[in-house]
Amino acid sequence: MSMRRLRPVHVGLVFGALALFGVILRGVADGPPNIARAADAEKAKRDALPMAGGKDERGAAIPAGNHVAGNGVVEPNGREIRVAGAVPGRIARILVKEGESVVAGAPLVELEATVERAALRAAEAEVQGAQADYDRVSHGLRREDVDAVIDEANSSRARADLSKSTLQRLEALAKAGGVSVDELDRARQNAASDEGLARASDARRRAALAGSRAEDVLAAKARLELSKARRDQSQAQLDKLTIAAPQAGEILQVKARVGEYYNVQGDPLLVLGDTSVLRVRVDIDERDIGRVALGAEAFATTEAFRDRVFKGKVVEVARRMGRKNVRTDDPNERIDTKILEVVFQLEETKPLVPGERVTGYVTMK
Repeated sequence: MSMRRLRPVHVGLVFGALALFGVILRGVADGPPNIARAADAEKAKRDALPMAGGKDERGAAIPAGNHVAGNGVVEPNGREIRVAGAVPGRIARILVKEGESVVAGAPLVELEATVERAALRAAEAEVQGAQADYDRVSHGLRREDVDAVIDEANSSRARADLSKSTLQRLEALAKAGGVSVDELDRARQNAASDEGLARASDARRRAALAGSRAEDVLAAKARLELSKARRDQSQAQLDKLTIAAPQAGEILQVKARVGEYYNVQGDPLLVLGDTSVLRVRVDIDERDIGRVALGAEAFATTEAFRDRVFKGKVVEVARRMGRKNVRTDDPNERIDTKILEVVFQLEETKPLVPGERVTGYVTMK
């Protein structure tokens, strides 16, 4: 029977049988199905996490021993400090640069403060005026002023005595008819007027010698204290516009720019950290938390320095499980795994930098 006489269904069966026969022949040639072919093994070959004493994928020799590994990040001593201001305002000056070391209290950023400086000058002038009033009231008149008041009182008393004696003489003459009634009335009025002036001058003399009243002194002191409080308030408002370093450290990042408007609800102005000591914060899987302890030997490797191992010692073990802090670029990484933070302090600080991702290893207890 020729191929021309085969029906379509027969042709399909023939080709299916040929394909199955080819698969069988190839399976026989490749060997048992539970053993990978050499070509497939070479194609799937990749660097795997090494055993103790081996070589990790970054090329660094790992010290011998049993280790617990996890992704980690380099951080300064005490973590990073995100420096922010207490009040909003436009940035006038940035006084530091990235990489610069500063001491605690050093000014870092200044906000515009024209209005606040004017308010402080007005408050200081008010304090000076209140201080002068208090000094005058509390100390009383000067010696020269007191002497002048005493002389004026003595002079007034002398005029009053003279007017009185003149009146007595005229009254005696009036009995003999030698003085008119009008002249006698003027003498009486002058005597009464001079006596009043003498008493007033004498009162001023006593006040000058006794000094100010206690009530006046207290009122002047209260006004002085109030003006000082206003001055201190103005100074405090001005101080808020200069952001200072909360502690000594290195400027890791400057996030602000001159001329920008700073809002306390937004990003911080700078990032500061104590880089005299560097630490590595490692995410330890919850299955391995029973294998780590304070004081354990630890080390880190990083892609940036493939031939180096950075040694350290565990100084902190968290007391609570949490979410992962460090994420890798592996698409198969599980992000819902609970971890325990373990921090170890490095023996050296260079050339690692804060924020650098590393692989941390902790010697199991």
